Amino acid sequence: MAEAGQQRALNTAFAPPPPLWKHFTPGNLKKLEEIKREASKREDGKPRKKEWPPSDLRSLALPPELRFLVPPEIPSGNYSVFGEVQNLSTALPSLEEQGINQLYPSSPRPGPNGEPPAQPAQPLNHAYYLLKISKSLLLNFLELVGILSTTPDQFEPKIEDIRNLFINAHHLLNLYRPHQARESLIMMMEEQLSRTREEIREMDKLKEELTAVLDQLAAEGVDVGSTIQPPTGDDRKAVKPEEHVSEDSQLVWDIIDELDR
Repeated sequence: MAEAGQQRALNTAFAPPPPLWKHFTPGNLKKLEEIKREASKREDGKPRKKEWPPSDLRSLALPPELRFLVPPEIPSGNYSVFGEVQNLSTALPSLEEQGINQLYPSSPRPGPNGEPPAQPAQPLNHAYYLLKISKSLLLNFLELVGILSTTPDQFEPKIEDIRNLFINAHHLLNLYRPHQARESLIMMMEEQLSRTREEIREMDKLKEELTAVLDQLAAEGVDVGSTIQPPTGDDRKAVKPEEHVSEDSQLVWDIIDELDR
């Protein structure tokens, strides 16, 4: 009876925390530290600093209330969360593997040794079967309304049919997830490539404008190759600003600033 009540509590929409949280108390934590300290002593009785991985903690003779404080083993296949079994595999299991009636055909699968299927795989028309399931949902809902108006106590089979239709529709949509992730990645890469090409075009355009301006200044006799040498040491005080800033260089930089705006 207690196990049934606990299982029912775990399957609720807002399940309470597992009852093992009651064992995570300061007293139990202190007891666990004392046990680890005693187990890590040397043969002469002197304390020794030791790292305790979960595998070593599980090998200790701990009382039942302290075993909940040891991290569990990393799951390798299935694990349970709030009474539901979850799978670590990224492959989407078929409805048949989950014991659910599948309302659309499955693609042929390879043999146990990896050989190709006997029949060539036909592409699954997801949109066609989603449309059929949607129409079946409407029909089953109308039938459910009729059942509730005449014999309300016989609604359970029809509710189960509607539930099965929703599960099949949801599973069909989940089959699109790899395609959606692939297309989203392609879109992100295309946007990044387009943004980079636009920046390169802007840089090439600015380069052409600067080259045209410099060619025009060179044609007018302006020395565009002159540079400004910053003063060093004691010459910084002796050189006046008007002497180390040439008029031609200042003109070039003013034109560049205007283009940049």
